[in-house]
Formats: sequence, structure tokens, C-alpha cells
Amino acid sequence: MTIRNKWEDFEEQNLSKNASLSKASQGREIFEVPCGLRTEYQRDRDRIIHSKAFRRLMHKTQVFISPGDHYRTRLTHTLEVSAIARTIARGLRLNEDLTEAIALGHDLGHTPFGHSGEKVIDEILKKQGLHFYHNEQSLRVVEVLEKNGKGLNLTFEVRDGILGHSGKSKMPITLEGQIVRISDRVAYLNHDIDDALRGGILKEADLPKEELDILGTTNSARINKLVESIIYSSEGYNTIKMDKDIQAAMDRLRVYMFDHVYINSKAKEEEAKVERLLTELFDYYLENVDALPREYHKNGNELIVNVVDYISGMTDSYAIKIFKELFLPKGYKEKIE
Repeated sequence: MTIRNKWEDFEEQNLSKNASLSKASQGREIFEVPCGLRTEYQRDRDRIIHSKAFRRLMHKTQVFISPGDHYRTRLTHTLEVSAIARTIARGLRLNEDLTEAIALGHDLGHTPFGHSGEKVIDEILKKQGLHFYHNEQSLRVVEVLEKNGKGLNLTFEVRDGILGHSGKSKMPITLEGQIVRISDRVAYLNHDIDDALRGGILKEADLPKEELDILGTTNSARINKLVESIIYSSEGYNTIKMDKDIQAAMDRLRVYMFDHVYINSKAKEEEAKVERLLTELFDYYLENVDALPREYHKNGNELIVNVVDYISGMTDSYAIKIFKELFLPKGYKEKIE
């Protein structure tokens, strides 16, 4: 019996009847001989961690563009989602390995400059009758772009969870995927409050008292309250949810954050610059096909798809570097560095 077999037996004997067992996975698009040490979902987790797209998340904006050392990046957000999601999965005796793999891969397709960058690329594509959603690009990263165009060949359940983590898409078919979907909101709502307080965008006294009385006055207290509610409300059910009063308070707090941070705050002051930078890069590569790196000259793809793949995969710092190289005179660039 292999180590993998022992893990599969452990899952079958100890996990909930609603858990996704690794040996019951719907499998990969391309068959692979099973690993002797790791289950299918453990393999997927490792492939995501070792991917280039995962490493780039450390240099991509979460909310605050060009933040200080202690603000969240897209990578730290991903790790916080993973930690929250694993706690919920453990509390419900669901598959932690599947949950972790989905959580670590859910934002691989996010653009530079966070949701500001996503909005700019989506607006550009809308003029062509297309759209850009980061969850769809995350799926494209793991299916097509990673490993020099070969993709990571992940299991169906992980790919389904990555695609389904955002509100713009259908609910994931697994409870583990549903956990990541709700954990994403729990994580960003609370860490964005923390970052907004650190950045002086909000003051403690500004936060809505009624919601804090229900959810907690600190970041850790709120996360604990929300996670407890999810576990106790979902136990024994074939869906992931939270207590309706807790959910209502969280939704109201989320509306408050959209009104005071995500849309109308100095956190968005740089958005016009992001729009100009990404738009000019986009126009440049559409007009200068040969300037695209060789790996983005995909056979059978429209040029616009190749440009989206390249630009959306950039980190904040790389996008700024390329913009300087293309549009700033060398002498002037040397003086400002």
C-alpha cells in the first residue's frame, strides 16, 4: 500500500459524507499515473505553489497601489484566504487539501494593480464585444498559460473551484469550492478594513457601530465570528452558508467598504494613472505584434487574446518598467530613477 493509498483510506474513514474524496475525483483532462506519495489534490496544491503565476502574486496589488511593507498584496490575500478556508474545511470535516488547492489558485489570473487593472482591461475588451473576469483568467492560467503553454493539468474539482470563486460565476460543485468562495469575502473584507485603518483612509470611529457590535471590533474577532457562523450553520448541510443575521451584518459592512474605500477614497487616486498605463501598453502591443514575447504568439489565438494574456500576467512593477522603456526617453528616465 502506498502513502497515497493510506491518505485516501484516511479520507474515506474520517471525512464527512459530504466531503470530496481525492480518489473519487473526476480526474484530469490528460491522464497521469497517480503519485505514490500524494493524493490528486495534494499534487494540485503543489503544482500551484510552484507555478510562476503564484510567485508573481507577491508583486500584485490587492487594493492599495504602491503600498508600504505591511499592506496586503495579492499573495498575502491568497494565503489569508487559504488559512480561513482550511479552518472551515477542518471544522466541517471536508477535504482540506482540495480546499487549499482551490484557495491558492483562485487569484492566479488577477491583473496588475488589483481590481483597478481588471476594470481597465475589461473596459478595453468591451469595445471589442469581449469581457475580462479574473476568475476566468485564473482558469486560463492553469489550463493553458503555465508551463510554457502546457498548463498544469489540474483535477476537475480544483479547476471548478477556481472558476467558481467569484460572484460573477456559478457556485462550485464541491463544498470545498464553496468554502473558498465565502472565505475570499471574509478575508478581503476584514484585511481591507485593517489596511484602510493603517493608511488613514478610515478611522476606528468611522466604522459602523451596529455591524461591529455584531461581528466584533477587531480583525481577528470578526474573522473568528464569521468562521464560527459558517461552520455551525453549514454542519450537516450540503451547502456552505452562515447565520442570516451574521450574513446581513457582513453584507452591510461590505456595502460600507464599497462606499468609503473601494470606490470613493484616496485608495483609488492612482486609478487614472493605471488606466493610462495599461491602455497605452495594450494599444502598443496591438500595433507591434513582434514586440510580444515569443511565448505569447499562440497559434490559433486572436492577437487581442495574446495581449490580454501578457498584460494581465504582469506584476505592478513589471508593467511600470515596460511602460518606462516604451514611452519615456532614456535620458529623462535616468534622471527620475
